[in-house]
Amino acid sequence: MTKPKLLVFSSLFPSNKRPNAGVFIRERMFRVAQQIPVVVVSPVPWFPFQGLIRYWRPHFRPQPSRYEEQQGIQVYFPRFFSIPGLLKSYDGFFMALGSLPTLFKLRKQFNIIDAHFAYPDGYAATLLGHWLKMPVTITLRGTEVPLSKMPERKARMLTALKNATRVFSVSDSLKQLVVSLGAVSDKIRVIGNGIDVVKFYPLAKTVARAELAIPKNAKVLVSVGALVDRKGFHRVIEILPTLAAKYPELIYLIVGGDSPEGYIRERLEQQVKTLGLEKNVRFLGAYPSEQLKLPLSAADLFVLATANEGWANVFLEAMACGLPVITTEVGGNIEVVNAPELGTVVPFGDSAALLAALLQGFETVWDRSLIIQYARENSWDTRVRILVEEFQRLVL
Repeated sequence: MTKPKLLVFSSLFPSNKRPNAGVFIRERMFRVAQQIPVVVVSPVPWFPFQGLIRYWRPHFRPQPSRYEEQQGIQVYFPRFFSIPGLLKSYDGFFMALGSLPTLFKLRKQFNIIDAHFAYPDGYAATLLGHWLKMPVTITLRGTEVPLSKMPERKARMLTALKNATRVFSVSDSLKQLVVSLGAVSDKIRVIGNGIDVVKFYPLAKTVARAELAIPKNAKVLVSVGALVDRKGFHRVIEILPTLAAKYPELIYLIVGGDSPEGYIRERLEQQVKTLGLEKNVRFLGAYPSEQLKLPLSAADLFVLATANEGWANVFLEAMACGLPVITTEVGGNIEVVNAPELGTVVPFGDSAALLAALLQGFETVWDRSLIIQYARENSWDTRVRILVEEFQRLVL
């Protein structure tokens, strides 16, 4: 009986230069690696003059070393040609071309290519699968929503889904989106993300607040995510003056750093200054996942006014620390926050509804034990078992 051996293919993966990039992919697939051999290839965009851009954009395209070992697993970072802001509909082809030598060298170590994100990664993976005559799986993770509005990239995304052997989706809403665009429903299976209950559990609130120098009786909000426009930190900040008028000791913790999508910390800091909220908002920077329970345990509510998500792991992470979640009705959010006992989902862009949800959230007596139990019921064990079964079927 042939056993599956995976090559995980994703341009978003942690590295020595971006330790928090794509952690949710590593969390999922390194658990699979406990049962199936895994090697990782994470293509890195490159073009000849990008070093010059870093003079005025220091965080632009950090270049990791070409090889790392992470938790005993080989991770390769080949370069592929990509001009910033131009010819994006060709990124998939160049990603495949740039990765081919690495995959050819590793060809005896895998018999399935497992790609994450439909474009450009999934498109590149299906080309590689065709060239190497191997099955390809693609996991939909949320970027498919904006891609669906870009005609050329949408076409390549649908080509990738057509040519993939199997497609996984982290939420049903993503599956329904791509099916509405023309993807084959029967090929797609919904397998959500899970929670690591070893890393995420509540600390005593008094202890967490003492460590972060937060007053014991303050009302505390927390958001976790890359500091990019999509995550909606600015949408929370704009309603803070009203909250602070009611709760003078209000504190909003922002946990996150830069990402391939961008880095808007300066813009957010200016917004805070303009609104006179310097005493209310704290930028904590990026936290390693094993340390996130500290700011989560210090808060009363988790809030993320996001414009798009596939399946937000951070909601389960917050819930595992006892936090109700206030978020927006986009992507798979309502599939995670699926009961009023877990939090509130408000229409995207409705600042009045977001404000009302936060005000009500502060006054509600939440059953924190119920919230924690829900998170624990969404542990990785079930998800990984299903994934392993799916990969085994591909090599029978």
